[in-house]
Amino acid sequence: MADKQYWFSEQEFSERLRRVQASLHQQGFDALLAFMPESVTWLTGFYTRAYSSFQFAIIPREGLPTVICRDVEAYYLDTTCCYPDRVMWSDSDDKTTLAVNAIRSRLGESPCLLVEMDAWPLSVARFNGLRAGLPKAQWRDAGGLLSRMRFIKSAAELTYQRRAARAAEAGMQAAIASALPGVSEREMAAQICSAMIRAGSDLPGPGVMSSGERALHLHGGYSDRVLNRGDTVQIETIPNVRHYHARFMRPIKVAEATDEDYRTVETLIAIQDAALSEVRPGVPANVPDEIYRQGVLSAGLRETYTNKTFYSVGLLLAPNGGEPLEAAPGSDWRFEPGMTFHTYVLARGFGMSETILITHDGIERLTQFRRQLFVSQ
Repeated sequence: MADKQYWFSEQEFSERLRRVQASLHQQGFDALLAFMPESVTWLTGFYTRAYSSFQFAIIPREGLPTVICRDVEAYYLDTTCCYPDRVMWSDSDDKTTLAVNAIRSRLGESPCLLVEMDAWPLSVARFNGLRAGLPKAQWRDAGGLLSRMRFIKSAAELTYQRRAARAAEAGMQAAIASALPGVSEREMAAQICSAMIRAGSDLPGPGVMSSGERALHLHGGYSDRVLNRGDTVQIETIPNVRHYHARFMRPIKVAEATDEDYRTVETLIAIQDAALSEVRPGVPANVPDEIYRQGVLSAGLRETYTNKTFYSVGLLLAPNGGEPLEAAPGSDWRFEPGMTFHTYVLARGFGMSETILITHDGIERLTQFRRQLFVSQ
């Protein structure tokens, strides 16, 4: 028998299940079909790096969940999932038929179902096949039910995010040390990834990384480009521990910086400080969001400012890079204790960002790296 390797206590998993089942009772549904990989892992503990294969969890209104997945994942079910019921398919099986039979055997011919219809692994063809196999069932969109529950992090989840923050800091230190004239972006990325893995990250990253002209554009990735004196390097280190994320950005110049570079970064830091000073429970998200936008525009650092300024982070499995809670013009939500965000400001190729926790009276910076323009030596 494989040793259990639960990411959280059985009590924490039981509490998560209780909350979901209470919602099912309240709304009058028989079960939730959880297709988002984060939902399956958060509710049952089951994690395999092959989560892109067809898998989901049946969460009944009463009783214990059932996990449906590929048979070669049996070891990971045994070691990470805290619930025993499973249905496993092999590569020669008709997966839709197997899934229909699993639902029918546990919920009957005509269950009233909530379904994570926005889950990327649930294709239109697969969903239509499930509906055709259970024509008497009722199917309703679960919307953001589980995402909303995951916005508030437990103490155990925050432990993983704090550890990820330390790995992010190790990666940033490596970025600064390696950003030298004549060094390629690829070599710089290797140094960053190595540092983050050694510091505890489960995946290497490095995250957003680009230099020269591409540093002026978000979401660059490393290439064979060689750094030149005076280059700007845009860098965001993105490690995770148990796939719980923390990340941040710092501006780097290669070997030299101008007075204007220093003034720009000092302005960005002041804008971010002003925005974060307003963040506390009950404050509308559009309050600090507006401070960010107007600060950048009034300083003349950009002609427009269209990107979001906060987005929730926590348990994230690729391709997801953030949880669906963001601050942008028109946002109507408020900060609550236990939420965690990546919050950032960008201008002229320079990025300044933090991962923060909303506390009962303000924020805690989970990332604690020095806040300045770094010039490599």
